[in-house]
Amino acid sequence: MTKKTVYLDNAATTPVDERVLEVMIHSMKSNFGNASSMHAFGVNAKETLTHSRETLAQFINAKPEEIIFTSGGTESNNQAIKGVAFSNRHKGNHIIVSAIEHDCILETCKWLETQGFFVTYLPVNCDGVVDLNLLEKLINKKTILVSVMHANNEIGTIQPINEIGKLCHDKNVLFHSDACQTFGKINIDVIKNNIDLLTLNSHKIYGPKGVGALFIRKGTAISPWLHGGGQEFGLRSSTENIASIAGFAKAAELCFDEIESESMRERKLRNKLFQKLHETFGNVYINGHLTERLPNNANFSFHGLEGETIRLLFMLDQLGIAVSAGSACSSNHQSGGASHVLQAIGLDPFQARGSVRVSFGRFNVDEDIDFLMNGLKIAATKLNSIFSV
Repeated sequence: MTKKTVYLDNAATTPVDERVLEVMIHSMKSNFGNASSMHAFGVNAKETLTHSRETLAQFINAKPEEIIFTSGGTESNNQAIKGVAFSNRHKGNHIIVSAIEHDCILETCKWLETQGFFVTYLPVNCDGVVDLNLLEKLINKKTILVSVMHANNEIGTIQPINEIGKLCHDKNVLFHSDACQTFGKINIDVIKNNIDLLTLNSHKIYGPKGVGALFIRKGTAISPWLHGGGQEFGLRSSTENIASIAGFAKAAELCFDEIESESMRERKLRNKLFQKLHETFGNVYINGHLTERLPNNANFSFHGLEGETIRLLFMLDQLGIAVSAGSACSSNHQSGGASHVLQAIGLDPFQARGSVRVSFGRFNVDEDIDFLMNGLKIAATKLNSIFSV
């Protein structure tokens, strides 16, 4: 008999939807041309590229020529931050980013600090929300860019990007937002939200890995980081991955076809889990904003058992349950496991090692919560609290 498994780590990556896979297979078989070639095969590939660009643009209220394709969220974030920094260096050298950004932005900023740029790391409150009044005070004449993610990948807190964007535009400062966790789950309008640069990726919305996009508002000064044949309007040289781009566009279509109903369904799953956790465990606490958070995100800890989280995850994995301890990318760091996001919201280094992130997706159902709760009950009896005598 096949062992039952439940996948609850959709914030790390999602399974590829079969309908997306069909589009990709068709493209790889019948549309393999280089989009820069002049013959019919190249023209067909170019048409797919153009259609995919138009598809993604419409979902964020952008122009097609404002979308460039990349290899994913990390490249898009690097391109946005570094490209704007060096292209606008004559205006100033000050950048503001939130303290809970993804590692690819924080590491980019650390590198920029070695190149003569000054970076301010904007703190957040206990719910993970940035302080707009503080942001306004921090912006000065040398500030060229503000980057605040739409929603956090660990605790799910949604930022007031509309207000941030308006503030930046009033101050004549460019605004970038990483929307890898929200695209396809929450509606985004780059015009209404005053966004100059927006990072998107595919593998969080049931598309393939290795493909993403960056919205760059027309007229934004930005330097390319990949030089070569001049693809993607001269901003990202490299032969385009047509099959994956087509899959990305199809994945976005499927998400936006049911964005409201699916968000509501996942929110119900999340709230049901929160309820069961509080009913079952007296020592559980929730990390992140209770309501202004991604509909599919549940991040929680067990008081006194924070040091046992990795052991807990291994136990759940043995039971066929896949969840995570914060960001998947952070597991590659030699940081001792302490989450910079949890420390930013006020948790101590010990507590910051001890969160469990459950992230629901398209293929999860009510029964998955029961399966998870049974696993947590089994594992809890084998964990050692720091308060044990």
